[in-house]
Amino acid sequence: MRAHASVLHLDLDAFFAAVEQRDKPSLRGKPVVVGGVGGRGVVATASYEARTYGVHSAMSTREARSRCPHAAFLSGRFHAYRDTSKVVMALLRAASPLVEPLSLDEAFVDLEHSGLPDLEIETVTAFAADLRAQVREATGGLTASVGLGTSKFIAKVASDLDKPDGLTVVPPGTELTLLRPMRVSVIPGVGPATAERLRRAGIHTVEDLEAVSLDELVRLLGKAHGGGLYHLARAEDDRPVVPEREAKSVSVEGTYDTDLTDRRLMEGLLTRQAGEVAGRLRKHGLSGRTVTIKVRLHDFTTLSRSSTLPSPTDRTSTIARVARGLLTDLDTSGGVRLLGVGVSGLADWIQEDLFGEDQEDEEVPVEVEVPTSRQRRTWAPGMDVVHAGMGRGWVWGSGRGVVTVRFETAESPAGPVRSFAEDDPELSPWVPQEPAEDPPP
Repeated sequence: MRAHASVLHLDLDAFFAAVEQRDKPSLRGKPVVVGGVGGRGVVATASYEARTYGVHSAMSTREARSRCPHAAFLSGRFHAYRDTSKVVMALLRAASPLVEPLSLDEAFVDLEHSGLPDLEIETVTAFAADLRAQVREATGGLTASVGLGTSKFIAKVASDLDKPDGLTVVPPGTELTLLRPMRVSVIPGVGPATAERLRRAGIHTVEDLEAVSLDELVRLLGKAHGGGLYHLARAEDDRPVVPEREAKSVSVEGTYDTDLTDRRLMEGLLTRQAGEVAGRLRKHGLSGRTVTIKVRLHDFTTLSRSSTLPSPTDRTSTIARVARGLLTDLDTSGGVRLLGVGVSGLADWIQEDLFGEDQEDEEVPVEVEVPTSRQRRTWAPGMDVVHAGMGRGWVWGSGRGVVTVRFETAESPAGPVRSFAEDDPELSPWVPQEPAEDPPP
């Protein structure tokens, strides 16, 4: 551990739902649930208003509707979340060159490199308070919970103590006093299965865990896992804040405003994406062993399947063949709104090259034309739309050939609601301009 509380963890509160409430004035202060809206959907994020009814992440949408039927159930807008995240991460990187993003909505910041005059409690507390105010202003009102501690573990625990919109600093030397009464599930890596195994051994709190010897934990959980928990139960964590992580995968995906139902078309799109992934791998002298496809269904349910090859490859034909094979196991009859191909398990060599094997014929990408007809367009609740006469708005609901839209934006007051035929030529999805592609690994 460090001598000062110089590790900061920032976590944006109920991020997806908060972005929706920001951009939809009529939903502010009301329960909002973001995720799959179909019968098999899963909650991605629930606003704090919805959480009071027991709705939480990873809950089935069906159960969430039964608990909070009056909530707004939205399918999500990843472009809005991505753009907001970039604003926040830019603020953090302006504060310190050592920023380690964990996801779109949370990151660690190393304050030892922030240029502060010192790292005393008063100084870092004032810095964190100012940073939270900057985030609120730059994001149009989003709040963040912040924790400060002598390690990444303690900072992460601290940021969860006063949600939402909280700030907690754990002074050096008080870490064990904070941790001991807490349930063992507060420790990273203690999921339901590990917690149950510890419970059967009579270990419920961090204090209980601290009393267990290293040998006993290794016997219970294995060398790596048991050893890790042994140290964390004693607040021993020397992991650095790592700003740049080695690339773990290369992937390409596409989102379609008209649901795809033609299996041959999907296979063609996967083949084309496999070619793009293979090209990026070759350009950077990389290859990979694990091929993964990502499929987002019409109801926003996201599925992924992967297969690991016996040796790394950078060939379009191999990646495409595996991707198409993975698709055959999925039920896509209801329509697909997103397809993606990725390769992980990266290496800088290729098995076939070592043995001097002949290169197999590269796959020739098939010509694919994504349908633009509105006959099967899904007007997902929450999606951005624009009307030739009414301007920007979002889908409130749809069905039986009718689309209901509320016309409002983040900059407007709560707007009027109007209904249109789903094939109204004046109504169309609003798609933001795509940013330049991030540089490959």
